[in-house]
Amino acid sequence: MDNNYQNLGEKLKTILKLEREPVAIKWSVREPRNIQKEEEKSRFCTKLDKALKGETFYATCEEEECMGGLKYSGLKNPKDFPKNMQSGSFLVPAGVYKSIPAVQRSWSHNIAVTPEIFQAVLFAPLLNAEFEPDVIFLVCKSEQAMMILHANAYDSGSHGLGADSGPICSSMAAAPYLSGKVTYGFGDVGSRRNMEIKPEEVMLSIPANDLERVVVNLEEMKTKTFFKKGTYNLRYFP
Repeated sequence: MDNNYQNLGEKLKTILKLEREPVAIKWSVREPRNIQKEEEKSRFCTKLDKALKGETFYATCEEEECMGGLKYSGLKNPKDFPKNMQSGSFLVPAGVYKSIPAVQRSWSHNIAVTPEIFQAVLFAPLLNAEFEPDVIFLVCKSEQAMMILHANAYDSGSHGLGADSGPICSSMAAAPYLSGKVTYGFGDVGSRRNMEIKPEEVMLSIPANDLERVVVNLEEMKTKTFFKKGTYNLRYFP
C-alpha cells in the first residue's frame, strides 16, 4: 500500500492525541495472499476490537459467527439464514427488543453491503495496513469525534451520519462504505458487550477517500483564532 494512508493515520493520531489506533477496513473480491486469515470464528465487532489492539488479518464468511456481521458485511445472503434469524424473533427472549415488529422496524434502517459479491473483509491498524482501506474506524473521546466531524464540515458544510441502536457492522462499516459519509455513534448493546469500550468513548468512521481532506482541515483549523488554545477549551490542539 502507498504509505500515504499510514502517514495520514499518524497525523490524525498526533493532532488529536488519539489513545487508540485507527483501524483500516477493506472489502475484497478475493482472499488476499499476503495477510493471515483469522484463525477462529468471531463477531464482526470483536474483529474490530482485535484490530484496535494491533492485529492484522482477514476473514471470510466461515470466520464470522454473528448473523449481523454476515448480513451487513455482505459475506452471506440473509435469505439463507434460519427463519427465526430472518424474523429477528430470537432477539425478543434475549431482551434486545420487545417484539418482532420492533426488530423488523429497527432493521429496516440498517444498511448492508450487497450479499456475496465479496469473499473477504480485511482488518488492520491503519499504521500497519499493507492494503488500501475503504473505511477508517475510530474509537475515541467525544471531543475528538466532534473535531473530526467539524473538520469534515469545515470546507464542505457536509454533515455526518448519526447512528443509534443499530449494529456497528452496519452503522460503522457498511454505512460509511456505501454512503461515502463520515458516520458517528455510541455503539450498540452487542458491540459494547463484545469490545473493550470505555463508557466515555464513542465510535466514528471515515470513508478512506475523505481521510486526507479531514486531516488537512484539522491542521488548518488549529491555526484559526477560534480553535487556538485559550480561545476554545480544546485539550487536543497545542
